[in-house]
Amino acid sequence: MAHITPANQSAAVKLVENFSLEMTGKDVPGLEEARDAIPQGSKINVTFLGNEDLEMRVSASKAVRDFGFVPVPHISARRLSSQGQLEEFLGRLQEVGATDHVFSVGGDPATPEGPYDSALALIETGLLQRYGVKEVSIAGYPEGHPDIKSDVLWRHLEAKSAALKEQGLNAVILTQFAFDTDPVMEWITAVRDRGIDSQIRIGTPGPAGIKRLLGFARRFGIGANAMIVKKYGFSLTNLMGTAGPDTFVNDLAVLLADPETAARTGGVENTKLHFYTFGGLKATADWANQFTARS
Repeated sequence: MAHITPANQSAAVKLVENFSLEMTGKDVPGLEEARDAIPQGSKINVTFLGNEDLEMRVSASKAVRDFGFVPVPHISARRLSSQGQLEEFLGRLQEVGATDHVFSVGGDPATPEGPYDSALALIETGLLQRYGVKEVSIAGYPEGHPDIKSDVLWRHLEAKSAALKEQGLNAVILTQFAFDTDPVMEWITAVRDRGIDSQIRIGTPGPAGIKRLLGFARRFGIGANAMIVKKYGFSLTNLMGTAGPDTFVNDLAVLLADPETAARTGGVENTKLHFYTFGGLKATADWANQFTARS
């Protein structure tokens, strides 16, 4: 656990500032409840779940925009049945002013439902710019992916970064959520060593029930053994409790603020946080506000 000095606390606050959040199409009531706790202009990602339809995804993205935030709708490549469906989605998002920022992700289906088998394939269509996209978030996996080999993940990350640069689109790397700073720092360093200088948003859960957090960790193949969760700040013997990301955030900030590391990785200036709101949008936004108010 990091020793929290004033300098370390300042670094942690910088890491949290300009945080982004994640919501589903069904979370509009939760967004309305949390709207006063979320800084205006914050990025809010809208997921592309298989049990939600076009109208729900577009309505949620519109609500994000209407409330004064920046929508980042997800486009799940493997869930798209055709180019027509992709263009319909982009067109509807453009109508509500929600195409400046998108997140291109492969998606869950083992077999693609249409012509796109990866986020890279979607990016390479060249369609995103036609609908006003200026910035594309792409996925990063500090602890790997349960179904994709590490060398494939790296090859695709490099290819996606190169394709976006060639198309004149800004890129953000958005990671799966993590509990352990060690693989996160190793991964950030490896990204920079490959010459990729895009902003990285490290995913971590906002405050939530421990059982719920562990359930999502198992689902996504995230390391959650006793040693790791202790480092994050909770115990497997107290599953009825709740946990927040304080320890993770403080430790990550200290590591990023180290002068030698900062020179190599861009430090807290080029690394921000993305919160997975398993415990709710308002609980996460309230936590972030309380955390940054300590400075």
